[in-house]
Amino acid sequence: MAPIPPADALAGLWRHTGLPAEALGAATLEGREPVLPSTYAVGTAAQAAIAAAGLAAAEVWRGRTGRAQRVAVAMRHAAAEFRSERHLRLDGTPAPELWDRIAGLYQAGDGRWLRLHTNYPHHRDGVLRLLGCGYDRAAVSAALARWTAEEFEAAAAAAGLVVTMARTTGEWDAHPQGRAVAGLPVLLIERIGEAPPTPFPAGPPRRPLEGVRVLDLTRVIAGPVCGRTLAAHGATVLNVTAAHLPFTPTLVMDTGRGKLAAHLDLRSEAGRAALRGLAAQADVFVQGYRPGAIAGHGFAPEQVAAIRPGIVCVSLSAYGHAGPWAGRRGFDSLVQNANGMNLEEAAAAGETKPRPLPCQALDHASGYLMALGAMAALLRRAREGGSWHVRVSLAATGHWIRSLGRVEGGLACPEQRFEDIADLLEVSDSPFGRLTALRHAAQLEETPPFWALPAVPLGTHAPRWPA
Repeated sequence: MAPIPPADALAGLWRHTGLPAEALGAATLEGREPVLPSTYAVGTAAQAAIAAAGLAAAEVWRGRTGRAQRVAVAMRHAAAEFRSERHLRLDGTPAPELWDRIAGLYQAGDGRWLRLHTNYPHHRDGVLRLLGCGYDRAAVSAALARWTAEEFEAAAAAAGLVVTMARTTGEWDAHPQGRAVAGLPVLLIERIGEAPPTPFPAGPPRRPLEGVRVLDLTRVIAGPVCGRTLAAHGATVLNVTAAHLPFTPTLVMDTGRGKLAAHLDLRSEAGRAALRGLAAQADVFVQGYRPGAIAGHGFAPEQVAAIRPGIVCVSLSAYGHAGPWAGRRGFDSLVQNANGMNLEEAAAAGETKPRPLPCQALDHASGYLMALGAMAALLRRAREGGSWHVRVSLAATGHWIRSLGRVEGGLACPEQRFEDIADLLEVSDSPFGRLTALRHAAQLEETPPFWALPAVPLGTHAPRWPA
């Protein structure tokens, strides 16, 4: 199937928001496929997801001021932003490596491919324990030769690890989880509680989300991109993590722009009490940890809505909230390996080894969909009242990207190099040093997005809202 027009992809996303269809007329989409080397319409996905979030910000602005504004997104810029972590430079040099040395693809004893995600120490150590081998690619490869791929995938999942077997799209679509994902919308916005209408903060705003408070309990890419996007439109975003949790410095620098950053340990009652206090004064509560983790500390969406009636909760999962894998951990690279996309790309290239997409498209698209859902829910609570829950999953996002069609000859598209997107970059000072990073691709004519705060090390700020 040829790729659908970007305007149609945007309209398809917008239908999930409950917002006026006439808002789509404010979007200008420039460029065409291919922009990255892939047979999937990743440029269309990037442009549509970023434009949808930009239109939602424009709708918030119109709701607060009565003034409409146009939103323009160039596909070339959107595709670059879908790889923002790759383009980051610290003091003029590439940021630190993202991947652990044993992460990646291996063949199991039955010849099927497995992808291991070992970037966090506890996932790496768990895989090595399960395999009974040393921290070395050759040792891991030899140990996996004693397993079938599906058996190791199941054993890893049972141990709370993050591994997937490469499947074809046909295998995934026939799998119980693939069937469950096919039945989920790419974006789900549900009313979960009663509350009177909650207007946006009073007074003439300078930016669409000025005065909106966002609690950002996320890591890696998708959730942090959501918070970064809301911050770009003026929200006060407080990223909350804990000192004992692992993190990836490059991603903190890239996705931390515009945010405050505090530490709280939810294993203690003092930490939970502090988070309840923050939630009681928040407008949006975003979380992207494994299913059940934040809820286990007393912060399920319904519990947060009881603390703060009228709040908008946004939840990210790997595989969706239905199906036998609903509780599994996962990352973008694992989901695109499991859902057939990597083997399809390999087949198009005449190869047998799974070929990943040229960007973490599921992660980045999911982040913008989370931001879209958050802003749509804020508008709906202002008009209708209620507490709201926005659900996004990497697997449903992958299913959506698959639905956009394929780009014939897309793998022949030249790579988008750092020097090719120099005009899209900005340079700023931060506690880490001089950061070179991508500007936001959605350009709003009256309120251009920007990040008022530099990225900072995790835990820099006190866990409280600024006056």
